[in-house]
Amino acid sequence: MSKELYDIGEMPPLGVVPPKMHAWLIRAERFGEPKDAFKLEVVDTPEIGDYDVLVYVMAAGINYNNVWAGLGVPINVIAARNKAGEPEDFHIGGSDASGIVYKVGPKVTNVKVGDEVVVHCGTYDPECPSVQAGVDQMYSPTYRIWGYETNYGSFAQFTRVKGTQCVPKPKHLTWEGAAAYMLVGATAYRMLLGWNEHALRAGDVALIWGGAGGLGSMAIQIARAKGATPIAVVSGEDKFDYCMQLGAKGCINRNKFDHWGMLPHWKDTAGYNKWLKGVRAFGQEIWNVLGEKKQPRIVFEHPGETTIPSSLFVCDTGGMVVVCAGTTGYNATVDLRYLWMRQKRVQGSHFANDAQCYAFNQMVIDGLIDPCLSRGFTWNEIPHVHQLMYENKHPHGNMGVLVGAKEFGLGASASEPVPLPHPHLPETGAHDLPRTLPVSIPLDDVDSGAVAASAAANDDAVVRDIMVRDMSIVAPTDTVATAAHMMLSRNTTAVVVADQGNPVGIVSHTDVVLAGQGRPVETVRNLPVREVMTPNPYTIDAGVTLTDAVSVMTGKRIHHLVVTEGGKAIGIIATGDVMRRMVAEEARSAAE
Repeated sequence: MSKELYDIGEMPPLGVVPPKMHAWLIRAERFGEPKDAFKLEVVDTPEIGDYDVLVYVMAAGINYNNVWAGLGVPINVIAARNKAGEPEDFHIGGSDASGIVYKVGPKVTNVKVGDEVVVHCGTYDPECPSVQAGVDQMYSPTYRIWGYETNYGSFAQFTRVKGTQCVPKPKHLTWEGAAAYMLVGATAYRMLLGWNEHALRAGDVALIWGGAGGLGSMAIQIARAKGATPIAVVSGEDKFDYCMQLGAKGCINRNKFDHWGMLPHWKDTAGYNKWLKGVRAFGQEIWNVLGEKKQPRIVFEHPGETTIPSSLFVCDTGGMVVVCAGTTGYNATVDLRYLWMRQKRVQGSHFANDAQCYAFNQMVIDGLIDPCLSRGFTWNEIPHVHQLMYENKHPHGNMGVLVGAKEFGLGASASEPVPLPHPHLPETGAHDLPRTLPVSIPLDDVDSGAVAASAAANDDAVVRDIMVRDMSIVAPTDTVATAAHMMLSRNTTAVVVADQGNPVGIVSHTDVVLAGQGRPVETVRNLPVREVMTPNPYTIDAGVTLTDAVSVMTGKRIHHLVVTEGGKAIGIIATGDVMRRMVAEEARSAAE
């Protein structure tokens, strides 16, 4: 006889759907870090519609989207669904799953009760007019990412999905291995193979950013399987062996270079000169790996803001930079001269359509792709593993958690086609990128003599010569009134916030004005500085040349830098300080 609720790991009889289920829920009142946002609750098992399938979840995959869901940023997914008319005041996340079909809607034809499946995260209304007209489902206004933009994801005993989301589970994989690969793998597949004339071809060079991560590990294997030559960019040489075992021709340690960042204003010719030196060295490293002077036809991008200028520069004429994320920021800059004169393409890409998911899954079935499961976790560790991801302490590759499966290693009914070893990798630094001098790209005919001349005026000056010194520093606990009086008395537009000498923020005129929006003046005056400051300020050493300081400020589109010495804040420098020096130098020259 069917029970109302089954324990985790206690599988109901095939096709028997209990009215209640266990699930990890996020609610708006506890938005915050994953360790606090996820709570275990009992809820109603969801009903299904005509095109839906109810899957008993054996294992689930972990992705960053449900860190965002728990934080409530960049959107409140619960409020967004409520606004659209959905009644649930909770979110069940999880956008990767493996499991068994327990119930199907009357219009589902591709799966039946008892089928073992992997679930991909692309969901849409099959009756959408654009879909029925044959337009790519990804462009349908009904397209959503299951388990993030929809409710009832994989962190529950049962999940509701569309029949089109279900693909056959590879027989040689365990439940946790089968749950780990689809979101990142299908995303990588569309990026590399989904863009018509720029689809990856045998013999192409593909530059893969983040080769040791979930996306990168899939991209390397896809490129290798298609006869292309993947080169991995990683954050340290400890990841080289891992990427090479996956099929990379070679690896580049990005921390050997310091030219990363947004492009400055095009008038910053000194910055262009510095950029050109760094990015050409990066390009030379690609040639060193290949053993020939050949450019990547495809650059596989997701860091975004910090790396797009370099990716576009090294991409071959007529090639493509394809990007699916912005892990270092979204305000990427492009030198349009290279874009149009070299006829390169910058292409956005988001997950994959059904055909691409099915094609990628077939590569896994055929043993061409390893899921790169770095570690499995238990059902009770779901908040913990998201917390690891939030703190950037998660293992590399992909992760899976048990749901209905009682223990690790279950579910495989065939031998591994092509086993790939997964050496231990560090748990930190998966996506950190250097935040150093951002500069731009000149065309080859930029007159280097003119560049040098334009910088000469500041070559004899360093930051400490003109910075506003330590009286421009406040503590996080000081009041806004203290900071405001200091700015006025020092005739500066910002002050540094330092905690025991370590720079933690900047408070500017703008921050004070914004803090006053909608608040009484007295309240604003007494606010602690830490509540209104702009955190994580950009810093520069006191001994750096003024020319380089200007390049940093123009490149980052900021007006202030915290000046440090030995890692401790000693003052602040602004573009206005540079301008005052220029005016003073002009007046001195005129007097002479």
